[in-house]
Amino acid sequence: MTHPQASESMDIREKGAAAKDGSPQVSSRRMYFQLCVFTGCADLKPVEAALKASGFEAVLYEDLHDPKGFGILLMNENPDFFVREARAFFGGGIFHGFVYQRDLTMFGRSYSLGRELDLEDWLLNKPRRTALNPEWPWAIWYPLRRKPEFELLPKEEQGKILYEHARIGMAYGRADLAHDVRLACYGLDRDDNEFVIGLIGRELFPLSHVVEEMRKTQQTARYIASLGPFFTGRVRWQSAAPSSAPAH
Repeated sequence: MTHPQASESMDIREKGAAAKDGSPQVSSRRMYFQLCVFTGCADLKPVEAALKASGFEAVLYEDLHDPKGFGILLMNENPDFFVREARAFFGGGIFHGFVYQRDLTMFGRSYSLGRELDLEDWLLNKPRRTALNPEWPWAIWYPLRRKPEFELLPKEEQGKILYEHARIGMAYGRADLAHDVRLACYGLDRDDNEFVIGLIGRELFPLSHVVEEMRKTQQTARYIASLGPFFTGRVRWQSAAPSSAPAH
């Protein structure tokens, strides 16, 4: 006999706010991002040239903490890209002699909260526009994991805690001081992190300042189990950002 749950269909699509005509917004599309960090590079010009020639949507960062370090942020809608084209790229001769910083690898996917007015733009274009904006060359990337007890809180209380946190981020965004790329990495992270956050902006100080302000929220002070490691870099090269029009 078939178990009752076995015949139930599961809807794992991303969901946004209802469209103007009242129809539901749903999507099975999302963007994946991966940050790979290396050291041992005395001259970034060959890496930059190879990345330009690859045709990848990508950012090349100069590592703030390592004079011979750099990071490459890749983005693609198909996760196969990262184990095929990206893997072949990193296996090329130009990377021989570099040391891969495994502990700084970050991988995540865009996700919805259920109230996005333009769901596909939110999932596919907005995170790419943020990461690839030529006006915002500084970036801080880090993973985080919440304490398990957060998931046991009533949804209403969770919402209040998350809104306190989000309100700070929105204020920095409106002031053009810091913009974020928020990615989920449940089951995708070696260290069992749940989210990857990218803080992007014109200058470095506001990115540091928003992290400082977030420490005062209930989410960070009471419900974050781990935060980091942090990668801080400045754009050396980046591919063109997508238009503001939603993808179809």
